[in-house]
Amino acid sequence: MGHLRQRTKGSWQITIYQGYLGGKPVRFHETVKGTKENAAKRLRELEYGIDHGTPTPSGEITVESYLRDWLQGYVKVKCSMRTYDGYRSIIENHLIPNLGHLLLRKLQPETIEAFYGKACETLSPRTVQHHHRMLSEALKHAVRKGHIGRNPCDLAQAPSPRKRTMRTLTVAEVETMLTHAASTPYYPIIYMAVSTGLRQAELLGLRWRDVDLEGQGLSVSQVLYKRGGLCIFKEPKTKGSSRRVDMTPKLGLFLKQYRAQREVLFLERGRILGLDDLVFASDKGKPLDPCTVTHNFARIVRRAGLGKVRFHDLRHSFASIMLMKGAPAKVISECLGHASVAFTMDVYSHLLQGMQRDAMNLLDEVLPAGVSQEPLTY
Repeated sequence: MGHLRQRTKGSWQITIYQGYLGGKPVRFHETVKGTKENAAKRLRELEYGIDHGTPTPSGEITVESYLRDWLQGYVKVKCSMRTYDGYRSIIENHLIPNLGHLLLRKLQPETIEAFYGKACETLSPRTVQHHHRMLSEALKHAVRKGHIGRNPCDLAQAPSPRKRTMRTLTVAEVETMLTHAASTPYYPIIYMAVSTGLRQAELLGLRWRDVDLEGQGLSVSQVLYKRGGLCIFKEPKTKGSSRRVDMTPKLGLFLKQYRAQREVLFLERGRILGLDDLVFASDKGKPLDPCTVTHNFARIVRRAGLGKVRFHDLRHSFASIMLMKGAPAKVISECLGHASVAFTMDVYSHLLQGMQRDAMNLLDEVLPAGVSQEPLTY
């Protein structure tokens, strides 16, 4: 199938015959520098790849070249644009500057670990671990395609991130936050966030046709993200994220009042509020900028004296309050759109541990007191 030919001292040419095309033989050529043994090993790799339907590319392909191809091919086709943007940032700003010059086939676990150590000097362990997961996914794809024999990330030790303390608001803190938000145009979306546990992107993508005011429920069918300075709508990322969420009677009543106010506002501007209009939008009906919502929310909670609270923490607060009030984990998982109840239990395990005492107190109310007896002989 193939053979070696010495070109110059320390340089060998590999020739692989790959059949015929248009009656003419097709050959693959590659030059290997080093000893004849190295060239013979490379020849065997190429022949093995061709025999198994995964022909190995040139042994001179670099990490930079491979990652760019993987990003523009696999990631751009298979992943969401939000994921693509995140991966591109990691590749361009971190992986290529540090590992891009290396040959893909020579990338070693020790080199990867050295990169992680250097990265931890300026980045958090959690961020570096995210880089590890992305690089591992890329190299796993390289193994499947036959570019490399094994994934070096499997043998590289990623940093262990410190468990982040989840910030949740108490019922009293929620009331304080809402009091300070009442005089701002962001009160409706904040109130609905803490009442439903929806993500910010889900709230910003919500249309009036998705809200059933009579049935006291809503459907998550699209989300809004900001990409390249533009707000774009897309379907929820996972099947579980597309879901129906029941509303509290108070939220249902609030949304009826809120819709009536929006209808008046639109009429003043010569428009009729339609089913395809966004629930949370500017006075002109344009989508709200996610960054603007985030920054204004941060100002509201600071004025309320609640310290550092993210908009996403309203989702955690919703789940926390539901758990403390005895809602089943499965119900909470469905409301949040989690992939499984196990994931919900893992995320909020610290809250469940704190509820053991309450559960034991409930059991104590049911079971009778123990009665002391004379020692029994068994």
